[in-house]
This record gives sequence, structure tokens and C-alpha cells, in this order.
Amino acid sequence: MTLSVETHAVSPSVAARLDLPPHVFVDGQALPALSGRTIPVLDPASGRRIGTAACGDPADVDRAVQAATRAFDPASPWRAMTPLERGKVLHRIGDAVLERADEFAELEVLDAGKVRGAARGIDVDFAARCFHYFAGWPTKIVGSTVPTSHPGVHIATEKDPVGVVGAITAWNFPLLLCGWKIAPALAAGCTVVLKPSEETPHSALWLAELAVEAGLPAGVLNVVPGRGQEAGQALVDHADVDKITFTGSTAVGKEIARRAADQVKRVTLELGGKSANIIFADADLDAAVEGSAGGIFWHSGQTCSAPSRLFVHRSVHDRVVEKLRAIADDLRPGHGLDETTELGPLVNESQQRKVAGHVRLAREQGASVHVGPAVPGEGFFHPATVISDARDDMACATEEIFGPVLTVLPFDDVDEVLRRADASEYGLAAGIWTRDVSIAHRATRALRAGTVYVNGWGLTDPAAPFGGYRQSGYGRDLGPDALEGYLETKSVWTFHG
Repeated sequence: MTLSVETHAVSPSVAARLDLPPHVFVDGQALPALSGRTIPVLDPASGRRIGTAACGDPADVDRAVQAATRAFDPASPWRAMTPLERGKVLHRIGDAVLERADEFAELEVLDAGKVRGAARGIDVDFAARCFHYFAGWPTKIVGSTVPTSHPGVHIATEKDPVGVVGAITAWNFPLLLCGWKIAPALAAGCTVVLKPSEETPHSALWLAELAVEAGLPAGVLNVVPGRGQEAGQALVDHADVDKITFTGSTAVGKEIARRAADQVKRVTLELGGKSANIIFADADLDAAVEGSAGGIFWHSGQTCSAPSRLFVHRSVHDRVVEKLRAIADDLRPGHGLDETTELGPLVNESQQRKVAGHVRLAREQGASVHVGPAVPGEGFFHPATVISDARDDMACATEEIFGPVLTVLPFDDVDEVLRRADASEYGLAAGIWTRDVSIAHRATRALRAGTVYVNGWGLTDPAAPFGGYRQSGYGRDLGPDALEGYLETKSVWTFHG
């Protein structure tokens, strides 16, 4: 039977995935959660139930960790693979994702409320590229020879995989974050237990199945959907998990760091942001406005690096605000399966209430609020919103809203705006729009953020490290830097004669 979401037909293959019995994926098998409990999965654009997720708990996590531990044994098929063979498996996983790109994109639309074109061209493609990029790394992870002052001694370093990795991913990029977390961990030779968000579990479970078909030995990648307080906490606390990698809110990241400290467990955290974006007077205003609007309204602002604070030179401030309001008015909201949709929903009702509350508070505090067209009917939508006449100390300028809400703030000179841009507890991304190379270089040196864009916004690449300063986290995803989080360095001393 073909599933229908309002007036949008869902392909038979995707409908079949959604109709599968709720399960975890452990030791190469789809299995029911030990408790038998389940969680409904809703389509954010309609609010209707489209599937059911297994509600994994500590017992399921323990079962998955045991499988990952066995798969990490020195005598296991995974550890016996040569680096070249391991790279080939990763590449085949990337190929498998691309071969099913349209279906994966459809799953991301239905689970996470994405717009189909962006889901296909960004989320799915980038996930596949992560596996393809990191497929080249197993043969390039090398140690070194250490010069020594001790006669008759040879010292060398080796790089070992850290062990069992617990990966916890967020609901806003279900498949893409699998690529960010799983690909480098496998390239390093680790095994993985992944806890995806219970709201968006389907693509991670399918990826795990495809990975086994691509030649990944059973137990190397395990997936346990479940709530953070149960499955996520159990993964962090498990004594046989050697490293945690997490993408999500700063509040949860802090709790993970506290709990992991009890076992001195290695942790990588990619957390929240309130990214500053600066338009100088000499900038190409059309490009700056288009790029800034695209950054905040893409995926309805549900990105950790969204440029939600826009500083605009006072001489062009009013023109920029006018252009932004026009863009907000022109965006076409709707279901992500509709090819004409430009603005999708928020992920759930709770997020919808949170975003609406922030906008209401900004209005109460005296800011000017401009909202785009509303979406009639069901679903968890919020219109594209431009807030102006705000102050730096307002909640709309300090707190992560995680919605399609842009706060515009005027400035007068370079020193002032750089100081204000950095006056945040976060430091994930920043942007600069200017034709002046001197200002660009000065600003990129001054801004304390993990990524700084100049005359553009939002691109990522598997080869470019991504992560934050301050309360936006520590450690890096992507690029060679990501591998370091999954490797240990061993010094080997050999005594001669």
C-alpha cells in the first residue's frame, strides 16, 4: 500500500521502510527492543504519525556495546582487515547511500521536516561524501620514528583506534551526522554504537543495514534508537565505551561531559551557537542579504551554526532590513515533498512553542517583529521572521532560538562590531561581508569561532574541520582533525643489545 502524507504520495520503498516493525540494529541484525516499548514518529509538516521507533533502554545499549566490544577484539574480522580493505568498505557504504539517494532524501523530509531538494543535494550527498573522503584515510594513518639521546634504543609511535565509540546524534541532520560521526570512527578502526534521535531514527537504521551489505562485519556498527535520558545516558555511562561523540544542545553536552569525567572517557562535543554575521557598508548588499537570509531560513533555522545575529553597518541598515523582510514574505512554506516548498516545518510542537515564545518576548521587549506568511492547517510551522530595533542584551540576541528567526543589530565601526560579535558564550561560526581585504583579515583573526565565512555562508566539506570555541563545544568533526578524536598514540621503545 502506498503511504500518503496529505496530498503527497510516498514512494513504495520508503513506505516499506516506515512500515517495518520497530527495531534496534545490533550485531548485524534488526531486533526488537528488549522491553518491547516503542515511540511514535511524526511527520513535522502534518503532525501525523508516519512510523514507530523502538524505545531502546540500558539493556539494549549494553547488548549493542557487547557486540561492538566483540567486533573490536584483536582476532575479529574487522581488526584483521588491512587498512586498504577497510577503506574499500567505507567507499562502498558511500556508494550505497548515493544509490538510494532519492529514498534517503524522502526519509529525511518525513522524519525531520526537510525540503526534498535540499535533503537530496545537501544531506544525502554530504553523508555519502563523508564515507568517500574518509575511505582514503585508513592507509594514511601512520606513526613516526622519534630521535633519541639513548644509545641502543629505538623509539617509534603507532596510532591505535580508541576502541568502542558511542555516537549520539541530533534530529536536525539525521543522515548527515551519521556520516560525520561514523565515517571517521570506522576509518580509524573503531567500532560504533549509535544512538540517533528517537524522532528521526529511520535513515540511521537503514544505513546500518546497508553498511553490512557493503561488507562491514557484524557488530562494528550498531544503532539503538531511544530517549536521551535512557539510551543516551546508558551509552555515556557504559564502562566499555571508550569515547563519546555528541552533536546537540549545550545543556546536554555539559551533562555528558560531567558524566564522562567519572571514567575519564574521551569526549567530542559539537554544541549550540548564536553565530554572528557582519555586513560592512562596502559589501555587495544583494549577495550579503541573500546569503544571510539563506543561512538563517534554510531548514527553518534548525542548524547549530545558523547566522542568527546579523550586525549591519548603520549606513545600510534600513536597506538591509527592507530586503530581508521582502525575502521573508516571498518564502513559500509547505510540505517538503512539494517541490515548490522553500520553508519547511520545525521538528515538533515543543520546538514550535519555543520559537513562538522567543518572538513574542522580543515584541514585548520593544523590538520590531516582521513575520512572513503563515501556513494554514496542521504541522509545526513558524513563519520566517525578521527582528529589528533590538538590543544586544535581549534574549533574541543572546539565546539560541533554533528557528527561522533573524535578529538584526546596527553598528558603527569595526572595533565595536568585533567586540559585540564576540560577546557571546558561543563560538561556532561567524561571517563577514566586505570588499575590503584588510577588514576581512582583521576580522577573521579577531573572531573567536570555529568557522569564519568571508562573503558567503554555510558551506561545509568533509576535508574541512568543523567545531566550536567556548560553549559551542570542543574537538572537531570532519577533516584530518576528526580522526585524532578516534586514535590513541602509543610509544614503542625497543632496546638493542
